[in-house]
Formats: sequence, structure tokens, C-alpha cells
Amino acid sequence: MNPAFHKTDYLHIEQDRHGPIRGRDIVIIGLQPWYFPTGCNAKNMAQELALHNRVLYVNFQLKRKAYLSKNPDSKIEDHVNILKEGRPRLREISNNLWEYYPKTLVESVNWLPTTGSLRVVNYLNNRRFAKDIREAAAELGFSDIILLNDNDIYNGFYLKQLLRPSLYIYYMRDFLQGYTYWKKHTSVLEPELIKKSDLVVANSQYYAEYSQSINPRSYYIGQGCSFEHFDHTKKFAVPEDISRTNGPLIGYIGALDSARLDLRIIEAIARAEPSWKVVMVGPEDEVFRQSSLHQLENVLFLGGKPFAQLPAYVQHFDVCINPQLSNEITRGNYPLKIDEYLAMGKPVVATRTGAMKIFESQTYLANEPSDYPALIRKALLENSPGLERERIAFAQSHTWENCIAELYKAISVVSKQKINS
Repeated sequence: MNPAFHKTDYLHIEQDRHGPIRGRDIVIIGLQPWYFPTGCNAKNMAQELALHNRVLYVNFQLKRKAYLSKNPDSKIEDHVNILKEGRPRLREISNNLWEYYPKTLVESVNWLPTTGSLRVVNYLNNRRFAKDIREAAAELGFSDIILLNDNDIYNGFYLKQLLRPSLYIYYMRDFLQGYTYWKKHTSVLEPELIKKSDLVVANSQYYAEYSQSINPRSYYIGQGCSFEHFDHTKKFAVPEDISRTNGPLIGYIGALDSARLDLRIIEAIARAEPSWKVVMVGPEDEVFRQSSLHQLENVLFLGGKPFAQLPAYVQHFDVCINPQLSNEITRGNYPLKIDEYLAMGKPVVATRTGAMKIFESQTYLANEPSDYPALIRKALLENSPGLERERIAFAQSHTWENCIAELYKAISVVSKQKINS
């Protein structure tokens, strides 16, 4: 892996700035490994980037305590077994795309009392991680890499210095600083990471503006959606657990996370119209499980469902909702489910946040929990085939192809700036 930055590389990109970057070696790290069954932006981006480049998707390192556990979490069990059994750690996913299981273990750092002590241990973790990445890159013959860090503040913090990629890109799509668990250290480290990155890209305008206040080489690249799943042309059978439900179905799909969702909104909707059935599809956290919402007869908690089943629920909802709180976590967070709702042609009522600005013309936005019932009535009354077609067309402009095209443009802009500096 050549640690030097080559001006000619950027000239090549600049000459090709109106099309894809081609023939590069790209390494992606992030908060979610490839082997997790849930969807992930970085996985979609990797697949799109691999159409014209070679891409290595590096799973996160296992924490020592998790690895040594007699009963490891089922989500990481295969990774544990690969290491213990000495199985190959590099796996080809598709043409030009590989998944890698790091072998070195890391120490937990978030619990450390000071950010200074975290820096020391985290640097050692990053050195181990960098060694693993070098070995995988060498096995594939990668050189002069572009490194894309998917919102991984800790594991990616020192990799620019340790790996010396030709371009270090930080991808911001969540505000970890807003979570109590992460806030203490990430509120210090993330701005530093943003500042030292060669390029910062974000999936929401809000995060792009935040990053740009720290690093002028920050750009909004939009968000993609996998429309092969949320396909309005397919006819889905009514799911059994709502097949005998009467009255308009006001529905939500996604994790029922009390740090993001406002329970007052759900209650306001249910109490405003007892004939409405408020259908919540997704796993509940403890606050939701213990909430008085379970005492309301017209609020239906259906639990988590396989991703493949979600479009059937959305297709049979009359109105889709995103009853978010407005807080540090949600304010700039791109709500992918809005695209999924709109792709099925559904009217949508959601909380007004910074990230919802781009959906203003296609959704009904609430400023307060009490606004939801009236907006739902309006959505039910105004819905028409024409509006459904408009929503579908709008959603379908948010493709991964367009997202990566914007990433390529951002790379070209930063490339030109580096050449001229």
C-alpha cells in the first residue's frame, strides 16, 4: 500500500469528474459489519462503488470480552468461530467486492473516565485495526487506497495517520453525540475527526451544514433507497395480523426506540379517533413495552417483522407516520422510512425536523404532537391517484446511483482543491 499522496491520482479523477471514479481501490469501515442481516447505507454504497472500483468492506473488530464469552452474542457468533477455527477471513461477496473479518481484538473504550485515557487505548486499538486492514489490502493487491469511514468515530479516528490513504472520507449519517452512551467522548472526538478528514460527506443537509462549520470540504450527497423491495407495482397480500382490522390504518414501520419516537404523538392519534387503528410494526424498547399505550384498544403492537414483509404492511396502511421526537438525535437524521413510504405512494405525516426539509412538498409535517390528528384527517381526505404518482416519482429520485454520483462529484471537487493548494 503506497502511503504517499500522488497528484496524478487527483488529476485522473478531475478529468473524469462528470462520471464515475474508476479503477480505484476503496476500503470501507463502519459501525455495522456486512454479516448483520439488517440494511445499512455503507453496504449499499459498497455495492454501487464496486460497479467501477474494487471495494474491501472491513467488519468491525471484536471486543476481547465478547470474543472470550462462553455464550457470544448470536450476531457475532460466526465472526468468533471464524477466528477460533482459523477459517479464511476474506470472503468475496460479488464481483469487485470483498468482506473481511479482522483477527485482532480490541479493548472497550467508551467506559473510560476521561477522553485523554480513551485516546491512549483507542490509539492502540487503531494500530491493531490498521495492521489487519494492511494485511487484507495486501492479499487483494490493493494500493493507494481511498478510505471511507461510515460514522465510526472510535475505530476510524487514527486511520488517516496510520494507513495514509490517498483520500480519507468521513461519512456522517447519524449524530452519536446526541446519545447519552456516546456523548461524553464523541462530542470531543467527532469534531476533531471531521476537521482532519480530507472530505466529509453527509446523507442529510443538516449534517452537511454542521460538518461544513468545522471543515469546508463537507458536502451533502443525499440518500439512496432500495426500491426493489418497496415496489408499488407489486400486489402484496394483507398481512394476517391486520387482515381483520376495520377502520383506517395509521401505520409505522421501524424500531420503537423511545430516544427517537414521541409516545405522546401515538397517544394523541389514538385518542383523537377511536375508529383509527394505529399499527406499530417493529421491536419495542423497554420504555415502549412498559408504556400505557398497550392499554389503548386501537393501538396495535405487532413486533418486529422480517424486512421482506414490511412492504406488505406499508401497502395496506392508509396513512404512514413517523412520530419522531425533535431532539439532537433526530434533528438531522435522514428518515429512510419516508422514502419507503412515499415509494409505495402513501400519504405521510411526520414531525418537522431539519432533515425533513427536502420532503416538505410531499408530506404533512407536524410541529407539535397535537398537530398529528388534523394532518392525518387532511391526508386521508386529500389522497388521490395523482398525488400517489407524485410521491412515487419523488421517492424514486433518491437512488443509490444518484447518491454515489454526488460522492464522485465531491471527490472531484476536493481533488481540484488539493491540486491548487
